[in-house]
Amino acid sequence: MSDETVLDQQTIASLRDEVAGTVLLPGDDGYDEARRVWNGMIERWPAAVVRAGTEADIAPVVRCARENRLPLAVRGGGHNVAGNGTVDAGLVLDLGGLRKVEVDPDRRTVRVQPGATLADLDAATAPHGLAVPTGVVSSTGVAGLTLGGGFGWLTRPNGLAADNLLSVDLVTADGSTVTASDAENPELFWGLRGGGGNFGVASAFTFRARPLPEAVFSGNLIYFGPEHWTIALHAWEEWTRELPEEMTSIITVLVPPPNWELGSEPILVIGFCWTARDQAAGRPVLDRLRQAAPPDTEVVEPSSWVQWQSAMDELFPKGVRAYWKNTSFDRLDDEVIALIVARAAEQSWHGTAFDIHHLGGTYGTVPEDATPFPNRSARFWLNIYGFWNDAADDAARINFVRGFATDMRPFATGGQYINFMGAEPGQDPRSLAVSVYGPEKLERLIALKRHWDPDNVFRMNHNIQPVE
Repeated sequence: MSDETVLDQQTIASLRDEVAGTVLLPGDDGYDEARRVWNGMIERWPAAVVRAGTEADIAPVVRCARENRLPLAVRGGGHNVAGNGTVDAGLVLDLGGLRKVEVDPDRRTVRVQPGATLADLDAATAPHGLAVPTGVVSSTGVAGLTLGGGFGWLTRPNGLAADNLLSVDLVTADGSTVTASDAENPELFWGLRGGGGNFGVASAFTFRARPLPEAVFSGNLIYFGPEHWTIALHAWEEWTRELPEEMTSIITVLVPPPNWELGSEPILVIGFCWTARDQAAGRPVLDRLRQAAPPDTEVVEPSSWVQWQSAMDELFPKGVRAYWKNTSFDRLDDEVIALIVARAAEQSWHGTAFDIHHLGGTYGTVPEDATPFPNRSARFWLNIYGFWNDAADDAARINFVRGFATDMRPFATGGQYINFMGAEPGQDPRSLAVSVYGPEKLERLIALKRHWDPDNVFRMNHNIQPVE
């Protein structure tokens, strides 16, 4: 689409008549707050922000953008590092007010509106002893996380968030609503489980929920100093080789916030979560790691799922400046460990960190072509992320993230996770999409895009273009 126009008064009046929500224009009270997104580095000035009041508000906004040739940004929970939830001189469809979660405990299904966060979802499912596999920060939006895949603390026992989808209600580029599932529009359903927001606006998700203990056996083993990190990484690599799928583990390296009272030097944290009903069975599994690499200190105790899921929220408040990169890899040998330890030791500041997710389990048993999500055979996934407040730190923090990612490139095993990708202005969209999905999956996604969105109405995202 090209030759974009601006909104005239008649169009604005018509849009206000059609939606139950609020239409905010530049100069209106609340506009400045409404235009801002989670990543404070992203500054955009939309022609209008529509805060949806009902699911029925989605279609009129999509039609308005299409008919007026305006760029359309769709915002769900709003926790997007690339800043795709806003746009200059276009329409922002803000779904953040649509947060209803409906649980059917007998069928173990959950219907979720597109503005819900992981906290909303967990608060609804936990009283029933259920959980939907999602992410690791409870302020994350369910919609964006799921459409991109959805790593988290339940990935090894239950797969990605996208693997637990039963259906999606989707408003397409012409304003109509379709349902995508294994039974209806199955090819579209395939594309929605990792292909991002390229095919329409999700108005509702239905998930399969999983039983979860009232308290999960979880905690953190903490190591101070590079000499201990090397030992811990070697021990962790060996430990993960025969790990039951009920155990999920994520390594984090960061300079801790002052309120953690763990000093001002970088630390390596091995976080773990055991989700089996038999909580006692997780203790000997953890003991094997403790014996191989005794931690300098630890916090290990049963925790409610809601508490555990929100434990890292404070690192990611709205308005933080952010830049992320990621890669999959399989090797954690002397060479890779030396690189990771060297980069970790550079972090003399609070404001960058990295996670290493251990995969396998149910995640790895899903056939490679069952979803667009890349690289089911990966053993590990690295997310390098910056979170800082001062614009004067932009260059240094971005350079650290980029430099670490570049150093890891020789060990990468293919694919990128779009939810861990920051904005990369100027990068060719097709080459970027190939780097995410690989050529075969990308061709299948392009065919879907041509069918459902040939004019690329939904392009404010990690875009799959409908042309070669």
